[in-house]
Amino acid sequence: MLAPINVSLESLNLMTLAPMLIPVVGALLILVVDLFKGGLHKSLYVVISLLFLFMDFVALVDSSEIFSQSGITLGVFNLMLIDGLAILSQFIIVIASMLFIPLAMTHKRFHEFSYPEFFALFLFMIAGFQFMVATDNLILVFVGLETSSLALYTLIAMHNRDKSFEAAVKYFTMGALAAGFYSFGSMVFYALTGSVEIHQIAAILGANGYADIGYVLVAITFLLASFAFKLSIVPFHTWAPDVYEGASASMAGYMSIVPKIAAFVVAMRLFEFLIHSGVVWLEVILYAFVVITMTAANMWALVQTDVKRMLAYSSISHAGFVMAAILIGTTQANTALFFYWVLFSFTNLGSFSMLWMSRQKHLPDHQSSDHSYDKFAGMIKTAPVAALIMGLFMLSLAGLPPFALFWGKLYMISSAVTGGYTVLALIMALNSAIAGYYYLKLVVYMFMKEPVMGNDGQVYVSNATLALKTIIGIAAIGTIFAFVAINPILEFITAFVYNSGY
Repeated sequence: MLAPINVSLESLNLMTLAPMLIPVVGALLILVVDLFKGGLHKSLYVVISLLFLFMDFVALVDSSEIFSQSGITLGVFNLMLIDGLAILSQFIIVIASMLFIPLAMTHKRFHEFSYPEFFALFLFMIAGFQFMVATDNLILVFVGLETSSLALYTLIAMHNRDKSFEAAVKYFTMGALAAGFYSFGSMVFYALTGSVEIHQIAAILGANGYADIGYVLVAITFLLASFAFKLSIVPFHTWAPDVYEGASASMAGYMSIVPKIAAFVVAMRLFEFLIHSGVVWLEVILYAFVVITMTAANMWALVQTDVKRMLAYSSISHAGFVMAAILIGTTQANTALFFYWVLFSFTNLGSFSMLWMSRQKHLPDHQSSDHSYDKFAGMIKTAPVAALIMGLFMLSLAGLPPFALFWGKLYMISSAVTGGYTVLALIMALNSAIAGYYYLKLVVYMFMKEPVMGNDGQVYVSNATLALKTIIGIAAIGTIFAFVAINPILEFITAFVYNSGY
């Protein structure tokens, strides 16, 4: 007869679960409130969501203090992993989410925000992303990945436009394929090592001297394809522009930030130990992915006639740019990844929020799409403050000093040079120069062209609410004054990355 297994609550270290459980509880509370009292105003659900996100933030602060004192912490049968990467990425996820939720306080015609299910799904999605980054167990990563993805598919479809349904179906189809690739790659690693924990897989493969390199390459191929889908890396990017166009502008901005940082962290855990172990094939493929994604996405962005699609291809290019950090694999490069993404989050969310502010229900005759360049022509005369703020975001995305993303690009390129990737650094700098053209193209339309008048006499439609103006203001302040906080941000990020051994 087997002896009973005694597990103490202290050994489970359940506090490692707290940041993920808080949004789950918030989502369930929203559903219960709606069950007993339907038809409540959306402002209640916005407040509940913000409250639980703030509690999540406080729990992360506590986790960061524990990490600072005790180092890497495991919990719940060693499934949960609290290290610097987990804490940094969760901070980005939660703060970006806190900036996104107030955008729901807009005009009633954006009907998806009137559903309590929208906010419940949003909180479930956040919990999924947090589970992804706070573990090195491939099964739990998969659970978090699917939880977040299934919620996100529904959130896109709830926008309830023809292109939204198309976008949701495309995203679902490509996401299902990526999930299949991930499952197969994980299965191969488990067959080789008998473990689904990344650090144990690394130890066992290293101890065996990578004797089964053929099977390792098969597993890498499927996992790399899976994350290339999630990160919209060329040639696995084809869903991204259509999904961004079909989703609401605010959701598109959110998708360009939060899902990608979660995927970057898992990719960092998974691929960097293989690169450090001398798997040359992986290094070559990643190098090709980085260069082709940056360059091809920039070329496609150059020929776009719609600002939203231009920003979609721009986001693909930025993902390729940041993917270089995983290829380089040094502490400075990994620090650069988080540093870049923090600065990118402010600028890109602000850019898409400006599109959200000008969304139209019925297009005038002179516009081919909701966000065509003609819509922004002469905006300095029709909406000068909006033109100045949008111009600020474009200059930052272009990497012009002293705006936020200039410092991110500079630090990322310097990490490539320091890591011995001089040619890659030159390619990154060249792509930054190319990207400047299509960002400045919008600036030219806004500041140097005459307004195009529609049949209804309208030139530029603004749907700005106080909440939207506040979020755009926060993004603009972060974009302008980022240079003041460069050193503190870098020191904070470096401490967490270095103490995690990455």
